[in-house]
Amino acid sequence: MCNTCTWCDRNATQMEAKLHSNSLGYFRPPPYHFHLERNNPRSGLHHHEVAKESADVIILDDNFSTIVTVAKWGRSVYINIQKFVQFQLTVNVVALIVNFSSACLTGNAPLTAVQLLWVNMIMDTLGALALATEPPNDELMKRPPVGRKGNFISNVMWRNILGQSIYQFVVIWFLQTRGKVTFHLNGPDSDMTLNTLIFNSFVFCQVFNEISSRDMERINVFQGILKNYVFVAVLTSTVIFQIVIVEFLGTYANTSPLSLKQWFGSILLGVLGMPIAAALKMIPVGSV
Repeated sequence: MCNTCTWCDRNATQMEAKLHSNSLGYFRPPPYHFHLERNNPRSGLHHHEVAKESADVIILDDNFSTIVTVAKWGRSVYINIQKFVQFQLTVNVVALIVNFSSACLTGNAPLTAVQLLWVNMIMDTLGALALATEPPNDELMKRPPVGRKGNFISNVMWRNILGQSIYQFVVIWFLQTRGKVTFHLNGPDSDMTLNTLIFNSFVFCQVFNEISSRDMERINVFQGILKNYVFVAVLTSTVIFQIVIVEFLGTYANTSPLSLKQWFGSILLGVLGMPIAAALKMIPVGSV
């Protein structure tokens, strides 16, 4: 009988230990495995029960394609969180440095509390919906696995964060120092219009940076964008609400309506962040 076979006992135990150590989940053992443990008096605890209680993910069938699906979704969730954190840190770094440096040097912060609240909503709620809902693809399985001790914020993320932060910081400071001359702003409302231009340009920098953040390494970030309806809906609603805030909610957001030329300039400054993001992805860095 199989319950007296030492070789079967040893190999069945090793198979369970291997499944558990990989933390991929739990296979339902074949019938002889149940027979072995059910009739083996030396087994105080069933090996498959120990593995089941200790595993992070439990796979209920013995289909190998299920392991591929689990690994693909696991990697997709991990990378989506990385993309969201990269986008969030970029917004935080730029907003903090711009407001802090402007308050220290000029005594006036270009972004008001209401404007920062709207930016925070773009960054947290809408950004999470847009970037965390990317579906998995087959190319995820070509990536090397990430170890337990691997850095969550990789060198690729630091490269993208620092590059985009520097660009957006330069844009804001250019508008603060040369914005009135560039857009020919005069009159008593010139300061309000300039601050609105800064706010509008900053928001559109985040909109296009959100598109660039769809992939942290590939240059073509438009592939499959129309298949992600949540992402398209979030971007569309962000642009619509930005237009409403600037043009119609000036009393609450401390903004003034902008001309077509000023709108075009704000959007152009945001669009320029995309080729810069593509150029940054060409800089080789370690994957750790």
